[in-house]
Amino acid sequence: MTTTTVHNPDQYMYDFRHLLTHNKKKIGVLIGAGAPVSINTADPNTPRKPLIPDIAGLTELVYQGLDDSEKKVFDALEIDLGIKNIELILSRVRSLAEVIGITEVYGLNAKGYEKLSFKICSIIKAIVSKELPSCDNPYSHLISWINGINRDFAVELFTTNYDLLLEEAMERVRTPYFDGFSGSRNAFFDPSSISSNDLPAKWIRLWKLHGSINWSKNEKGEVIRGNSNDEDTMVYPSHIKYDQTQSAPFSALFDRLKNFLLEPDTLLLTIGFSFADAHITAKLDECLSENKSSAILAFQYKKLDEELYATCAALRTPNISVYCSDGAVINGIKAPWAIGQSPSKNWDIIRSEYWMNNSFKLGDFVTFAKFLASSGGSSIRLQELLLEDKKVEQGHVDE
Repeated sequence: MTTTTVHNPDQYMYDFRHLLTHNKKKIGVLIGAGAPVSINTADPNTPRKPLIPDIAGLTELVYQGLDDSEKKVFDALEIDLGIKNIELILSRVRSLAEVIGITEVYGLNAKGYEKLSFKICSIIKAIVSKELPSCDNPYSHLISWINGINRDFAVELFTTNYDLLLEEAMERVRTPYFDGFSGSRNAFFDPSSISSNDLPAKWIRLWKLHGSINWSKNEKGEVIRGNSNDEDTMVYPSHIKYDQTQSAPFSALFDRLKNFLLEPDTLLLTIGFSFADAHITAKLDECLSENKSSAILAFQYKKLDEELYATCAALRTPNISVYCSDGAVINGIKAPWAIGQSPSKNWDIIRSEYWMNNSFKLGDFVTFAKFLASSGGSSIRLQELLLEDKKVEQGHVDE
């Protein structure tokens, strides 16, 4: 007789909810390009319009912003790379600008590629320079959850996004944060502050792994954080070029991700991150293979068979768990979801926050952030359910 392996989402969300309210847990959140896509800015009854597009959408918008001659170069680089990805193409543009000198490649010499790099960065900056909606939004919910519990360890936010949405969400509610820069007029990068990590726990750590639209280079070639309205070339690091991530601030930021995962008993939550970034995924694999007490919970928007990079990472590294809409990879086992017995008397209320239309929904950043916020220490309803759970565990609830 054969049995079919399944994963019960209630079991894992019950444990996850308790982890979120544990003030001694070291928690980090890695936010990828899929996060701002979840915010719909379109009017009712009109096609969906994300606040900021994903990489595919960003690539298309950049392409539309180029003139005909620039598009020809873009097309040639796309064929050369075998993929239409703005970060990879920008990486190639910068590499050519550094090495070819007066030699022409696809009709441009080094100076031509420098100008193309600046043009691409200017278009990207215009696209991602968005503000959060004034109403409820997932970024504000995320910060609300972080502020809701007095933690022994600071929450660390890692992001591959260039926008300033996290900064805006924190500043709206006067939440202190540190992003590795010190100073006021032209804040300078201070790697020693990142490595020491000795700020108070109430300060959120914000680590922007791929740069930011308010980063630029000064006359000495140093990366500074200034005004997002600056006109000089913004810094967008190439996202899989190892050698280009070894200079400050990127080497220090990647080291911070590594050091976080190598600390005892850490949990990294990922949302909107596809695991297609080879450099970051390799770092995650390396750290979790070395430190078995750390874990990653990856919340993916699509189905298992559509999240190939994430599921492959979880299959080769058992302490990475991937939660997709139709199933999960947990402890190296890939299986569909199947609702089982409720872990507590009132669990239907909690289940409705992550399970809708027979599908797991925490891969959507809006739903994910609401789930975190509702798990905060100030939630009266959840406190009542926690008390109910405790009574069930102690056998004090009548059947």
